[in-house]
Amino acid sequence: MLIVMHQKATQDQVDKVVNEIKARGYKALPIPGGDRVSIGVLYNKGAIDPTIFISMPGVKEAIPITRPYKQVSREFHSEDTIIRVGDVFIGEGHMVIMAGPCAVESEKQAITIAEKVKQCGAHMFRGGAFKPRTSPYTFQGMGEEGLKILAKIRREIGIPVVTEVMDYESFDMVEHYADMIQIGTRNMQNFSLLKRAGKAKKPILLKRGMSATIDEWFMAAEYILEGGNREVILCERGVRTFVRHSRNTLDISAIPYVRNESHLPIIVDPSHAAGRREQVIPLSRAAIAAEAHGLIVEVHHEPENALSDGAQSLYPEQFDLLCRQVRDIFGIFEKQHKEEQLR
Repeated sequence: MLIVMHQKATQDQVDKVVNEIKARGYKALPIPGGDRVSIGVLYNKGAIDPTIFISMPGVKEAIPITRPYKQVSREFHSEDTIIRVGDVFIGEGHMVIMAGPCAVESEKQAITIAEKVKQCGAHMFRGGAFKPRTSPYTFQGMGEEGLKILAKIRREIGIPVVTEVMDYESFDMVEHYADMIQIGTRNMQNFSLLKRAGKAKKPILLKRGMSATIDEWFMAAEYILEGGNREVILCERGVRTFVRHSRNTLDISAIPYVRNESHLPIIVDPSHAAGRREQVIPLSRAAIAAEAHGLIVEVHHEPENALSDGAQSLYPEQFDLLCRQVRDIFGIFEKQHKEEQLR
């Protein structure tokens, strides 16, 4: 349930509602809004009688939440969440482009690519220090040395970095070095990792599981928000289907559905969806046309020599083309929104 306070409700009235919720054995979560406070009711095992709260001073309305996910839903939080990472904004009205290699292979390789993607227009640098691979015999990443390289890129090139965390044990280390922490598709339902992410002081990029429904994805995000970390970005990266012409199938329909159901930003990973370089730019255009809030793209200056995912990594000149094209598409929506505001 969501209890909406009147615009002129006093702090004392808010506190009394919070105390009433707690007295009934539930958890109260005050949510400051643009002009009023709302209070979420959590951990109720069944329906709550709204008349308990409607009669209290300062309460405007009590709205039942019909979704199994509470804090992720738009019923719970109607305003779009905008997340700031350094000088980068992610969410409604902004388009973020994250780019870099699948894996950090060396300092020279990572810095070379970081310089190129920033020059093309990337807002954040992506690179894996720990790599979850299907085969135990393939490159697994540089570990902490890779994280140190990412920190150097942020410091010397001036671009925030995002990298994946693999397990609970390494979370503190990744959080120390990264500006944003990615939870990958294979870990979307690693519940101990999600609970730890809920205590993190950094934004979390949560990728959709390769066979997960959107409701399962939302519930994974709910774990993080329930833990106290409200800075979550959802990432659609394609789901596993019967097709063989691409690595996965990019679920474009997920973008408008997520935007309608949740206040959290959603970005798209066209590289892992495609698995093939020639499909990445068209899928990127489609994602921004469907009003995703951004992209995370794999780029390598020598993809033929990449230690992982070279076949889906763009050359820098291709990435430059991608940036120019998606900026043009985003500009169309931006212009329309400005015109609507002037009407």
